[in-house]
Amino acid sequence: MDSIEDEDPEVLRARLHRLKGEHQDLDAVIARLEENPITDAFQVQRLKKRKLALKDEIARIEDALQPDIIA
Repeated sequence: MDSIEDEDPEVLRARLHRLKGEHQDLDAVIARLEENPITDAFQVQRLKKRKLALKDEIARIEDALQPDIIA
């Protein structure tokens, strides 16, 4: 299996843009759900886990797009 560093930078940038949008959307949905006292806590927990997974993937892609600088 190829590593993320082997992928085309333009493909990674497009994926990064999509993931950041999804992350923002989840943030808004979670905020709305938490305002409602009848909200299903399990649903909010699942959405927060998905948001965290997105954050991790975003960080991996950003790291792959950054050039290695040896100081």
